Amino acid sequence: MPRYYIWTIGCQMNKAESERLSSLFEQQGYEVTATTDEADIVVLNSCVVRQSAESRVVNKLHALKSLKRQRPKLTLAVTGCWVDSNIDQLKKGFPHVDHFFGPGELPGWMEEGERGHLTPTNAGPTAYVPIIQGCDNFCSYCIVPYRRGREKSRSIEDILCEVQGRVRRGTREVTLLGQNVDSYGHDLPDRPDLADLLAELNTIDGLARIRFLTNHPKDMSQRLITAMANLDKVCEQLSLPVQSGNNVILKAMRRGYTVEDYRRLVREIRRQIPEITLGTDVIVGFSSETEPQFQDTYNLLAELRFDTIHVAAYSPRSGTVAARELEDNIPTTEKKQRLDKIEQLQEGISTEINDRLLGETVEVLVEGRKGNKWQGRTRSDKLVFFSSDDDCQGQLLHIRVEWAGPWSLQGKLNRE
Repeated sequence: MPRYYIWTIGCQMNKAESERLSSLFEQQGYEVTATTDEADIVVLNSCVVRQSAESRVVNKLHALKSLKRQRPKLTLAVTGCWVDSNIDQLKKGFPHVDHFFGPGELPGWMEEGERGHLTPTNAGPTAYVPIIQGCDNFCSYCIVPYRRGREKSRSIEDILCEVQGRVRRGTREVTLLGQNVDSYGHDLPDRPDLADLLAELNTIDGLARIRFLTNHPKDMSQRLITAMANLDKVCEQLSLPVQSGNNVILKAMRRGYTVEDYRRLVREIRRQIPEITLGTDVIVGFSSETEPQFQDTYNLLAELRFDTIHVAAYSPRSGTVAARELEDNIPTTEKKQRLDKIEQLQEGISTEINDRLLGETVEVLVEGRKGNKWQGRTRSDKLVFFSSDDDCQGQLLHIRVEWAGPWSLQGKLNRE
């Protein structure tokens, strides 16, 4: 039986698209393998959001040259955001690659009849479900709109069909994905929005939890916040990237909101959903960011006290507005110092927030084992580890928290 191997880095959207590719190969009689050495088809699903990700892709491609020389009949393909519209240039730079195809696409070398709509066949307690592809925002630092194109929503009917199929195979929680989920539906004939979609998904028997990401502060509506507050299956957890706490930098980033707008949005979310867990994303060292401007970001994070923060040092992406028009003029050492300061701040905040859960009993959806312990997440997306000799996979269990750290919790199964 022929075998395939898929290497994936980057966002959850990439992971969901790799699952879709897996289903395609398995429908064509392939079986998955854990190593490139045993594969007949190798697919790299790439990311270029940061320079470190792009470097990993290029290094992986160079490493596969010798394998291709040893096994010329091996099919090597690359997809994801590293693949831009200039396929001919990519072929010249990497002649050992047989096929390049864009993010979200299916392999062009498959027969047309084999490339219809695919619902991943693998079953698991959690699943990523893309609902909208592309982005219309064009933040100055972001390459995604140039690689994934303009926003294109899937119909509610199509999404419902996929989620219902997943639930029948054992999925208990879905995370709806998009580069900007808050724009969902604006391009569809009847113009439904994300609140409408959440309400429909909330009626599916057997589905226990619904999450969604990524959100854009300028596009998140009052209607969506109210839906989150009222729909019982929608988790009390939200990722809301702020990127900077300074209005001059936000304008240079073309984010479309001010710090004051963001504060008001957070206040409204917390008013309607007091138990909400909030996370955010931050970029440090953006073009011409001064020390006082960075301090504004630091102060905002200290004020709003997020549960989680993903912080990255700015790296220019070729083809973006920032790369063309703005100078990358903050030294790498300074970027690293700023990143470290925010990580240290957040470690203390996360520790204090999680310490409040000591002695509490939380509901955990068990996703699998790590070492000799089961692991899963609460509705608020806290990672929890516990021990049990039972098969707990996919179950919703109550765990009493006995240890809390900044990034995870540990507890004991409550059998009462």
